[in-house]
Amino acid sequence: MSSTSTVRAACPHDCPDTCAIRVTVQDGRAIKVQGDPNHPPTHGALCTKVSRYLERSYHAERVLHPLRRIGPKGSGRFERVSWDEALADIAARLKAIAARGPNAAQAIVPYSYAGTMGLLQGESMDRRFFHRLGASLLDRTICSSAGGEALAATYGAKIGMHLEHYAESRLIVIWGSNSITSNLHFWTFAQAAKRDGAKLVCIDPRKTETADKCHQHIALRPGTDGALALGLMHELIVNDWLDHDYIDRHTEGWPKLRERALQWPPERAAEICGITADEVRGLARDYGTTRPAAIRLNYGMQRVRGGGNAVRLIAILPCLVGAWRHRAGGLLLSSSGWFAVNRSALQRTDLLGTRKPRTINMSTIGDDLLREGSPDFGPKIEALVVYNSNPVAVAPQSPKVVQGFARENLFTVVLEHFMTDTADHADYVLPATTQLEHLDVHLSYGHTYAMINEPAIAPLGETKPNTQIFRELAARMGFDEPCFRDSDEDMARVAFARDVSFDELRANGWVKLPLADAPLADGRFPTPSGKCIIDSPVFGVPDHLPNYESASSTPELAERYPLAMISPPARNFLNSSFVNVKSLRDIEGEPLVEIHASDAALRGIVDGQMVRVFNDRGEYRCKAQLSSRARPGVVNGLGVWWRKLGPAGTNVNEVTHQRLTDIGRAPSFYDCLVDVRPL
Repeated sequence: MSSTSTVRAACPHDCPDTCAIRVTVQDGRAIKVQGDPNHPPTHGALCTKVSRYLERSYHAERVLHPLRRIGPKGSGRFERVSWDEALADIAARLKAIAARGPNAAQAIVPYSYAGTMGLLQGESMDRRFFHRLGASLLDRTICSSAGGEALAATYGAKIGMHLEHYAESRLIVIWGSNSITSNLHFWTFAQAAKRDGAKLVCIDPRKTETADKCHQHIALRPGTDGALALGLMHELIVNDWLDHDYIDRHTEGWPKLRERALQWPPERAAEICGITADEVRGLARDYGTTRPAAIRLNYGMQRVRGGGNAVRLIAILPCLVGAWRHRAGGLLLSSSGWFAVNRSALQRTDLLGTRKPRTINMSTIGDDLLREGSPDFGPKIEALVVYNSNPVAVAPQSPKVVQGFARENLFTVVLEHFMTDTADHADYVLPATTQLEHLDVHLSYGHTYAMINEPAIAPLGETKPNTQIFRELAARMGFDEPCFRDSDEDMARVAFARDVSFDELRANGWVKLPLADAPLADGRFPTPSGKCIIDSPVFGVPDHLPNYESASSTPELAERYPLAMISPPARNFLNSSFVNVKSLRDIEGEPLVEIHASDAALRGIVDGQMVRVFNDRGEYRCKAQLSSRARPGVVNGLGVWWRKLGPAGTNVNEVTHQRLTDIGRAPSFYDCLVDVRPL
């Protein structure tokens, strides 16, 4: 007799929505995934990507068994081996490196990010393993650390509005976000507000699908968001659209920023941003006179040199007009700081003892893999363990990344679902479970509900959860501390320090955090003073910082490479995830660079023509799409395609660089000058 059941799950991907999912299982096979209609943020809907999750989990090209390389690095030639063979050899190789001296284990580097956002499969047993080993630490900066650290420096933590209350806002400024693509469930609340008469404004260099649906699109130059924020502040001051009581009671350092903002009249801001002074004035008027007004800030705008300063400036705006007094007013960049996660219990940094390993920045892995050992840098990197990431495709300046991964004297282990660009360069590929096959618990950076993911099906083939792989590898290394015998449920039960009960999670699927509707109405920011910090003891008063590469800061470089390039995600991919799902790739089409007709005409480029996008760092080949989505002087290289699926075996990161942001040590992907020419 056939048996059918429904299992509670959560989307694991790097997206603010963290959707609640119901998985229908029949005779041990998942046959349907759907959004949970009872979860308020998800309200029954899934994005196109995750609605096809079964296609990903049951993909014919899933890695289902351990593999050992038998061909040159990058060739993708592997043979099947047993788990015993793989783990024994990996442990022996890591032991040999670590045995050379007290700090020798620092030659081993973990490399992971948000391939899963789960607290178990993303940051628990793996961290215990590397802490006990004494390996190098990893600075996980590649996506959001500029904005995250800037927000925390201003508010005291990564905190913001409740998602659902955007439906009640009268003005919503969507800043640096293509919400239809990357924050679908916020968009449904914004649409509800729009139907109720709210005005929607999109600020983005690209005329995104979201911009199409807003009342106004302000197409500023990449990296000029801080200048726009200062121009808005100027108008708020001179027109006295300020909440003086909120400023006096709940901010510190305003007089210095006020003096700076008065030096930014609309004409100056407009010239820097490449927009009109009337656009600055009009937005300031709307923001200063509309209640409640809300900003949905996202991470696209912080991927430039001055991204951290820009986030600080924008985060101060709701304090100036008292928007936080209203539950439908304020700002949301990340809500993750509302969650009290017991990371010390999960990650066990105490296993380091007195050792203080160096920290490798994941955003400069291209340079770091090519460094020799030195007193300043430490030992040469000899081993790399990659999981929840695909650095050969996603890390900046990929020519150097590829060169580093191709080193024959670099021992590389990759935990993966598929043979990605990075897996092709591994010595061992270990098969990992997908979200349908393991237990996990999740916070969200886009809403205020903790989530559980129950395993819906048994692991396919010989796949194992990340937690189990590191548990078994620890045993092979001789790590006998009791924490390496903790089960996934043991860790899940201690993952949240307060507010969230595992038993309640298991019973209900999610738990809403006990927060006030307007959590910052009376200030009470989680800073030492309880106030919004404008004049930071670490960063000072925020200011606009020009890009590393621009006509104003590097005019000679701009003569040779006159086009600014941003590389926002393609609509049907999530970073480099889902690129190999054929139905989604068929929708997406092929690698493209969007270029404005005027820029194309100057270069003799016609629509659909193969072109080279290039600068001193490299060259990327793709098709040109003449598009009004690109503003003059800016091209949009949609990513992140797997390199091996590109026309010339490269992707858009061939031309990005490894210089870091002002705050957060993050990459400045969107701070990039190129030229485009026909092939």
